[in-house]
Amino acid sequence: MPQGCLADGIQPFHVMDILARAQRLEATGRSVIHLEIGEPDFPTPEPVTAAAVRFLAGGQVRYTAAAGLPALRERIAGFYRECYGVRVEPRRIFLTPGASGAFSLALAAALSPGRRVLLADPGYPCYANFVRLYSGEPHAVPVGPEQDFHLNAELCRAHCGGQMPVAISASPSNPTGTVMNPAVLRGLVEWFASERGILISDEIYHGLEYGQRSVSALEFGDSAFVVNSFSKYFGMTGWRLGWLIVPEAYVDAVERVAQNIFISAPTLSQHAALAAFSSESFAELERRRRAFEARRDFLWEALVRLGFGVPVQPSGAFYIYADCSAFSGDSGEFAAALLEQTGVAVTPGKDFGLQAPQRYLRFAYTADIPILREAVERIRDFVVG
Repeated sequence: MPQGCLADGIQPFHVMDILARAQRLEATGRSVIHLEIGEPDFPTPEPVTAAAVRFLAGGQVRYTAAAGLPALRERIAGFYRECYGVRVEPRRIFLTPGASGAFSLALAAALSPGRRVLLADPGYPCYANFVRLYSGEPHAVPVGPEQDFHLNAELCRAHCGGQMPVAISASPSNPTGTVMNPAVLRGLVEWFASERGILISDEIYHGLEYGQRSVSALEFGDSAFVVNSFSKYFGMTGWRLGWLIVPEAYVDAVERVAQNIFISAPTLSQHAALAAFSSESFAELERRRRAFEARRDFLWEALVRLGFGVPVQPSGAFYIYADCSAFSGDSGEFAAALLEQTGVAVTPGKDFGLQAPQRYLRFAYTADIPILREAVERIRDFVVG
């Protein structure tokens, strides 16, 4: 490969190596419990698949407008009125190929070469790679239990380096599963607005909370870019459909970018997603949310009893970020040995940043409680054995 290209700076996603090794073990007949990948185990809700079948039967699977299907943009605007009490003009809503497509549009509009982008550490690893692809400079901001593993206005002020501030915040968070305090999010939105900076709010795990609901950055103003997706709460990972809400001043620029790099998001997925907002779908999604909460409770209590440290109980998403230093000084080695010896696949902390990654493992409770119980028994044998 030619040297000096943008891809040179892209770091590997180590969980994919864990997944590949787990799949090779399964191919030999080994029993593997997958707690490494952040993908809901539930199937797509039936109303969504039924809507897709009906649309396919019509035979007209053509491009939509670059910004997306007007009816779906209207429905998402209605969702924000109903769920968050905010009005969003449909023209500000862009349907994208997954949340990754939404980040591509936001960063293309927001970044100039060399622009520093503040990221919570630990945090989702792909943020930094997106920033590098758009010629920005990712800047890790250490966060810990005292901040519930989230950015805040004070930290961003201290780390912006005298530049116009740009940051990506996420709540609920991957890998920690923590939900940002509404007052903290308000402070972020208001400070970025006052500094004429750019805040990108990752809200793809909204709807998966176990206690106080998440609030949207849009509840505190319309200056932030907001990313969401049908993958997590709506259970539509393989449909590759997300959305981006942009400030009014960026609508035309974002539409030009979308026209050139996407043409449009998948048409079948957009028509199917209309049914995701039906009362039947929401009833099923609420049942699943309660199932995730029961799994969270079971696995969190089990890991703590085994001696793992969980400094902040996760209250959203479907992850537990657990300190394994009572058993090992290297979470990467621990995860590799755990997989080889017990068939339990988890993600080491080195995927999520520079803040003590050797201490942490991410457990995804995207498996039913009987499977989690078996995983806990295997882990017990491994750490006690």
